[in-house]
Amino acid sequence: MPQVPQTFFDALAVRTWCGLALRALGRAREEIDAINVYPVADGDTGTNLYLTMESAVTAVEAVFAGHGTLTEQKPPLADAVRAMAHGALIGARGNSGTILAQLLRGMAQVLAADGETAHTDGEGLRLALRHAADSARKAVAHPVEGTVLSVASAAADAADDTEGDCGTVARAAYDGACAALAATPGQLAVLERAGVVDAGGRGLVAVLAALVETFTREAPVFGGHARVEAVSAVGAPGVDDVLLCEDDPTAPQEGGPAYEVIYLLEAEDTAVTRLRDRLDALGDSLVVVGGDGLWNVHVHVDDAGAAVEAGVEAGRPYRIRITHFGLGDVHTTGAERPPKERAQRAVVAVVPGEGLAGLYGEAGATTVLARPGEPPASGELVAALRRAHAREVVLLPNDADLRHTAAAAAEQARAEGIRVALIPTRSAVQGIAALAVHEPERRFDEDVVSMTSAAGATRYAEVAVAERQSWTMAGICQAGDVLGLVDGDVAVIGADVTATARAVLDRMLAAGGELVTLVLGDEAPESVADVLEVHVRESYLAVDTVVYRGGRQGALLLIGVE
Repeated sequence: MPQVPQTFFDALAVRTWCGLALRALGRAREEIDAINVYPVADGDTGTNLYLTMESAVTAVEAVFAGHGTLTEQKPPLADAVRAMAHGALIGARGNSGTILAQLLRGMAQVLAADGETAHTDGEGLRLALRHAADSARKAVAHPVEGTVLSVASAAADAADDTEGDCGTVARAAYDGACAALAATPGQLAVLERAGVVDAGGRGLVAVLAALVETFTREAPVFGGHARVEAVSAVGAPGVDDVLLCEDDPTAPQEGGPAYEVIYLLEAEDTAVTRLRDRLDALGDSLVVVGGDGLWNVHVHVDDAGAAVEAGVEAGRPYRIRITHFGLGDVHTTGAERPPKERAQRAVVAVVPGEGLAGLYGEAGATTVLARPGEPPASGELVAALRRAHAREVVLLPNDADLRHTAAAAAEQARAEGIRVALIPTRSAVQGIAALAVHEPERRFDEDVVSMTSAAGATRYAEVAVAERQSWTMAGICQAGDVLGLVDGDVAVIGADVTATARAVLDRMLAAGGELVTLVLGDEAPESVADVLEVHVRESYLAVDTVVYRGGRQGALLLIGVE
């Protein structure tokens, strides 16, 4: 039975589009990476676009999970597009991914303008595409024609000249983007010399093809070619030159900055304005996207430290990534020293706060920081598995909701020749228990069994504040109530953090235990750890207590009982 085309844009369409766009970028990723020659021939544009969209998909799925599974329980359009934009913002990678994040944010600003609207029509989509292209261009310090910006503008122009439903508008935007992509070699000399179209623009065409499929139920066939005939000209490189460029895609362009610096930044608008000026003076390829206090900053510089310091002066930078355009080492080139020998075994762990990241790091683990509401994508976990630089890696997701993401990352790493064991830890305190018995000298299987046993023998709990009224296993809670969750389920509803934590601890220790682990969040009362330590010492003989500072970890308190 043929599928009926959808004529309007609602939350379900957002979800469908994001999923189709991720699939399309996955299929085109290697092709896009291969033609990536501008602004730096580092061969990762396709991968960066994919990881950015993957983060958007994760955020949208989380919104739907919070509204149930029935169609009538779907979230408002505004919630879905805001989640899409936020997910892309926090997961944006590279120059291309950062611009894609701004394109999605620009669309969301239009589509979410009326928070109560269930859907929009072709006119609303047309306005969203226009605002997306314009806002992306403004986010780039020095826009260059022949790039994804040109493709986005052409898509918006084509949509502007079209009337009809969402499918008609999406198809016009796609056709306009394809035509603009084919013209990019004539606009940018580096593309013409390499005989390719713009990689970022090619990625945007894939995303717009997914938009067409969302509404028409038919995927348009990309009729262009990523590679084009190189134009012969005096002084233009020959075929051998192009091949050399492709064989060494990480070599920086002559005279270009040596480092790519990316970070998320919590800052006010006025501070970001000053930051743009400072970073623009430090380097090039500057793109700053976001708003409402959260920004994604991308720049190419020679002085990576100065770029980070500028962020510190503007606000609070985190998830800082610095990449050398040589061979990936931020201090030396491969010519200066041989590649580092792989370790035999390593541990990679997802942690919810800076304090725990330090604790895990001291124990030798490679960490991935998961801030509240910002779970890492599988691409981040894969990058961490590679960064561990070991033949064997134990992966600790420390969150039940990350089991599928972690499994996908482990599978990808295995395909690259890394032996990965995934221990299904559901809390950071279980990860601490596993790490405590980790012995790299043991046989891999024995080490994994021991760590898995230690994690499984650790009950976990957390104390948090309810954000809204909801039904729980312990009854109905109201916004602002203190919740005590044991093994993932609400067991106690209270009004006081310390009293609720004590009640949770008593429930856990009723089944026995030898060691209590307390991890305090930044917003937990200062006295709660002391009160609980005294309570354990006076009420439970031979039970020890250890306290850690977790930083901004979401929960007020994490509790583990071994």
